[in-house]
Amino acid sequence: MELEKKVCYLGDDDATRAAAYLCGIMTNKGIAFDRVNAGAAPSDDFKSRAYSLYVISDYCASCFKPGDMEHIVEQVRRGSGLLMLGGWESYFGRLGEYHNSPLAEILPVVMANADDRRNYSSPVILRPTVADHPILSNLPWSTAPGVGGFNRFDAKEGATILLEGVRTQTTWLNAVDEWNAPLNSDEVKVELLEKIPFLVVDSVGAGRVAAFASDVAPHWIGGMVDWGTPRIFQELPEWLGDGLFVEIGCDYAQFFDQLVRWTGAL
Repeated sequence: MELEKKVCYLGDDDATRAAAYLCGIMTNKGIAFDRVNAGAAPSDDFKSRAYSLYVISDYCASCFKPGDMEHIVEQVRRGSGLLMLGGWESYFGRLGEYHNSPLAEILPVVMANADDRRNYSSPVILRPTVADHPILSNLPWSTAPGVGGFNRFDAKEGATILLEGVRTQTTWLNAVDEWNAPLNSDEVKVELLEKIPFLVVDSVGAGRVAAFASDVAPHWIGGMVDWGTPRIFQELPEWLGDGLFVEIGCDYAQFFDQLVRWTGAL
């Protein structure tokens, strides 16, 4: 089966909603892709095709037809990539329930067997754990992008954690002040509460696998969607719908571009 230099992107509602973000990034970066909307099953020819990368994001395990996930596993061992992004229907999530699926065998993380969703009002700040990697390169990590929600998982033994999430709590020591009073950093307390595996990668056979704990789209991705200037305005292809577009930060777009390209060896 010949490997197609193309992404199969499953989930995130449709391109009028959450899927617009990754569709916009891949369009902007010149990455070819096919779409399977959340709630829909893969096409009847799914098992006769081999994509360079399978992206699963907010897509229930129950949407796959018998044999579909086994096909992905086989193709990854032969050289395809698999990337799971976070969401209510990813990992265990609210309805994802991938913990007992064939994909659990090859994903680089150990999933919970109960609801793994975490939501926080203070940012979860992302920080690299390695000096250099193609997914992380040429990005201003010192500006500490923050996200609001994620799926909690552990890295498998032998897998590589590329990003950790650091939970924070910001507290005003004097929460009430005159509106025009001078800003004083001594009045703000920032606590670092815990570290969480956030981006984990590994190889399986001839293929690569990656697990990112948060979503590519709001609200979970939080302020990271606006990470970087200049901003990118990208219209989506007409086959996804009329008049669709996204407006995003350039560093956010570059990060997900590099994540997709590395995992799929594109």
